[in-house]
Amino acid sequence: MPAENLTRAEARERSTIVDVQSYEIALDLTTGPETFASTTVIRFTATPSASTFLDLIPAAVHEVVLNGHQLDVGEVVADSRIRLDGLAAENELRVVADCRYMNTGEGLHRFVDPVDDEVYLYSQFEVADSRRVFAVFEQPDLKATFAFAVTAPAHWTVISNSPTPEPLLLTGEGPGGPLEGAVARWSFEPTPRISSYITAVVAGPYHREDSELTSSDGRTIPLGVLCRASLAQYLDTDNILDITRAGFAFYEERFDRPYPFAKYDQIFVPEFNAGAMENAGAVTFLEAYVFRSKVPEATVERRAVTILHELAHMWFGDLVTMRWWDDLWLNESFAEYASTLAAAEATRWTSSWTTFSSLEKSWAYRQDQLPSTHPIVADIRDLADVEVNFDGITYAKGASVLKQLVAWVGQEQFFAGVRAYFAKHAWGNTELRDLLVELEETSGRDLSRWSALWLEQAGVTLLRPQIELDVHGLVASFDIVQEVPAEHPVQRPHRLAIGGYDLVETDGATRLERTVHVELDIDGPRTHVSELTGRPRPDLVLVNDDDLAYAKVRLDPDSLAVATAHLHSFTDSLPRTLVWNAAWDMTRDGEWGARRFVDLVLANIAHETDSSVVLVLLRQLATATDLYVSAPHRDRVRAEVADRLLALAHEAPAGSDSQLQLVKAFAARAATDAQLDVVAALREGTSSLDGLSIDTDLRWELLTSLAAGGRADEATIAEQLTTDATATGERAAAAARAALPSLEAKQAAWDAAVERGDLANALQTSTIAGFARVHDRSLLVPFVEPYFESLERVWTDRTSEIAQNIVVGLYPTLLAGSEIDVLARTDAWLDQLGDRHPALRRLVVESRDGVRRALVAQERDLTED
Repeated sequence: MPAENLTRAEARERSTIVDVQSYEIALDLTTGPETFASTTVIRFTATPSASTFLDLIPAAVHEVVLNGHQLDVGEVVADSRIRLDGLAAENELRVVADCRYMNTGEGLHRFVDPVDDEVYLYSQFEVADSRRVFAVFEQPDLKATFAFAVTAPAHWTVISNSPTPEPLLLTGEGPGGPLEGAVARWSFEPTPRISSYITAVVAGPYHREDSELTSSDGRTIPLGVLCRASLAQYLDTDNILDITRAGFAFYEERFDRPYPFAKYDQIFVPEFNAGAMENAGAVTFLEAYVFRSKVPEATVERRAVTILHELAHMWFGDLVTMRWWDDLWLNESFAEYASTLAAAEATRWTSSWTTFSSLEKSWAYRQDQLPSTHPIVADIRDLADVEVNFDGITYAKGASVLKQLVAWVGQEQFFAGVRAYFAKHAWGNTELRDLLVELEETSGRDLSRWSALWLEQAGVTLLRPQIELDVHGLVASFDIVQEVPAEHPVQRPHRLAIGGYDLVETDGATRLERTVHVELDIDGPRTHVSELTGRPRPDLVLVNDDDLAYAKVRLDPDSLAVATAHLHSFTDSLPRTLVWNAAWDMTRDGEWGARRFVDLVLANIAHETDSSVVLVLLRQLATATDLYVSAPHRDRVRAEVADRLLALAHEAPAGSDSQLQLVKAFAARAATDAQLDVVAALREGTSSLDGLSIDTDLRWELLTSLAAGGRADEATIAEQLTTDATATGERAAAAARAALPSLEAKQAAWDAAVERGDLANALQTSTIAGFARVHDRSLLVPFVEPYFESLERVWTDRTSEIAQNIVVGLYPTLLAGSEIDVLARTDAWLDQLGDRHPALRRLVVESRDGVRRALVAQERDLTED
């Protein structure tokens, strides 16, 4: 990776030399399964006589012609760069090369569908992988127009950022149309001025469904929804377009600016690494969002928010783009905030802020307590830094802070500033200050202190209420204490609400209803709240009611007692979620035993109404059981948790979302003979739950449970794969094989994921997930030393995505508290690493902190015997 790096200093220098006008890119996708032909013509101005470089990661470079002069390829091409000397004021550069198809989800990814052997291609260029497809000045502030010409099989569909033109048939014309094997060329119109990382090429026999909408400026915007042909029967286009239309209307009104591109395609592509990518007018999505089996409502909501997130990027990120990756948060935090707001106000997911609190904010709090935490405005020195910075700070903390800013300055003032920002910087590049100037103008507030404390300092504070009562039981004093972490001792201002909840009997049921609500600004180590003095103390006091502030929260002892006894009694999902968040944070911080959290979840999850909250709670329950419960109690608690999850599944309404999630969670935890008997009976159909359909994907989850428990073998997995010979089936089979409880199976999974290096990204991810499915953790011990010995080799030899999967996915976290001293072994490796590979170091340090936290939690759990 160092040979493919680019530093911020280099990018800044290059942008002072070069201004790019246009790219013409010709790709021939008919030259074979390994490489494709790439010809790029770039027109740019430059400082006369200056030198600079172009970016390209080729299989081979055949020709470099600068201003009509043929350059010596052997002299000017090295690593990922083409040296350019003696530039003129106006320049034309032509580069002819062969580039490689990838199977890592980076560059131009090539996939062969096992159902019909058809080839599907899609590009993924963020952060800096357009240079794997064409010669380019690979940095976001060197915007230009891009005109693609793509040669491909005539029966394919070809998508780029501009509307798809009618193809020109090059070979194979027959009397009734193209013959088998015919080749055509699609020549796209130039894009507006955009950054290279949001350009796109998608090609293959994709199934396409079309519609349109009318933009706020009266234009007709064509809409396309695409997926592989073998998934077409599952594509719910109407639902996807309903959300899209709602997003268009919401954003065009809030931003007071019409959609900036000519069309909007949404393509669900195979083996995608992330949730989606905001290519201008050609958004790519994770194919798992085409639901071939029943999924929890949480997954449907996540797809909706993802659709809205990517659509928000068309304005914030594509129309206006950060100058360098320091301000990546300007793209991601805004899209995260805007998409949640749009979901809550313009779709049926009106409780999206509850989901945001449970899912995104918990991600942010977790990330912000790692040793590697960083300010929202990060110090991104080079590409290696940004590759590991798509994290909970950049997305979720930034969005949380924006939500608090909106509460402070007012939503109308905030969006007035955003509208001014778009008007001033359309098609340009910006930095943080450019946005703050507009927000200051429209809000009338000086945001320099707010920015310094919230965007330019790391860490999360903790808010704790201190309540004293007088002899009559009235509140004598009410203070909010703000505690700061030692590593980041920064006191911050917060706009927040305090809620008081009382137990009320209604129609024979006990409810926790809000009877007090105070909204105020707090700052410093202690803030007195006079509005609450002299009145009866509520049964439960909730600091940060409405979840306006970004801060960890604790309940006072009396409120905690009421909350744990009556958690299901809240009439609204958001305050209940805030209590869940506080309980989980106490567990992670070792302030109470993990078994108390386990008991709280099992006693209350049946009453939870929000699917996404159930999803998060089940993940937290698994983490608590596997990592935070002390070793002497772990096996017993694991068995009890699985038994209780099964009982809850039986008690859940037939066919309900909760029933499905509980069955999946039970199968993932089943380990005893009796539990595995239940799993086997469900899979074989000899036992059932009313309303539960054992569809294709659930059948794989049940089989993987049996494989991990030693109740299925390779032959059983192969037999099931014959009934589901699809890409999804292959991934599920890979996970099941890796979960088999033998050293031979674990070694085979290790070799496939780490040693061979030829496994496609999606199969690698599934294999790593299966590797970690163990009931006997001693199976992982033989791989501790190979893990540390392989790290630097993996980091230097593999692409970023593949390397990160290995570094994070195979770290021996599950051995925390075992006979293996994971912390000591990690520290020894970090000592010998020194200052080599800072991004790799960061990932290992973050994993180490997970083990450190697990040991603290296990110790606390042990003290509660």
